[in-house]
Amino acid sequence: MTGETDLQKLIAHMLPMLDPEPYVFCTFASKSMMDLAEYEPIGVFCETEGVTAILPVERARELGLAEAEWFRRITLTVHSSLEAVGLTAAIARALADRGISANVVAAYYHDHVFVPEEKAELALETLRNLSRNSPEQG
Repeated sequence: MTGETDLQKLIAHMLPMLDPEPYVFCTFASKSMMDLAEYEPIGVFCETEGVTAILPVERARELGLAEAEWFRRITLTVHSSLEAVGLTAAIARALADRGISANVVAAYYHDHVFVPEEKAELALETLRNLSRNSPEQG
C-alpha cells in the first residue's frame, strides 16, 4: 500500500490529531535499543553519540529524565508516502510563522510532529487552519 505524494492533497486531508500524552526526548550513551524496550519508547534512533528515545513522561520519570522539556505529538492522519516532497517543509513553515518549533518524525503511514507542550494547542490549530485553507479543500 503506497501513500499519497501530492502535496496539496496531503495538506488538505492531513487531519491533525493531538496525542494527550506528553513525551520527552532522551539520549543514552551506554544503553542499547533492547535496554530501552521496557520503557516503551514510541521512537528510537541510533546516533554516533548514543541512542535517542522518545519516551512517555511517566516512563522517563522512572529513569530520572522527566525534567527535560516535554513535547506533545500531533499525528497527521493522512497516509503520506515516504517519497512525498514538501510536507515537512509546509508544516515547519506554518509552525515557524507562529514561533513554534517542530520535530518531525516520518513513519511508514503517517508523519508525527512533536511540539513543545505549552504550544501544543496553538500548533494543532495552526495545522488545522493550514489544512482548511488548502486549495484542495476549495
